[in-house]
Amino acid sequence: MPIHNHIDLIEFPVKSGAQLKQTKEFFSSVFGWKYNDWGDDYSDTTDSGASSGVNADGGASMPLTVVYSSDLEKTKELVVKNGGKIIADVYEFPGGRRFHFTEPNGSELAVWSE
Repeated sequence: MPIHNHIDLIEFPVKSGAQLKQTKEFFSSVFGWKYNDWGDDYSDTTDSGASSGVNADGGASMPLTVVYSSDLEKTKELVVKNGGKIIADVYEFPGGRRFHFTEPNGSELAVWSE
């Protein structure tokens, strides 16, 4: 069960479905991680300590840290109040909702909730 305000997921970006498959095979062969597929462009695993995912939507170039919140709207409000910039407003995905932001020095993070 996710814990409020804890890092819950690291997403590794890839550029295509073929790269997603290659990255999954690499991590499975090296670390033994088993993946769940959520369509053609996303897979995740809980075998990696903190959960991790492989995302082929083409939007990111660096790994993305995802924090869980039990109150998504309150967390979004606190991000803005404390100088963060919303770069992707709240949207739904299979399993929940999330938004993306940058902290004042430019690092991108996401926050999700059921």
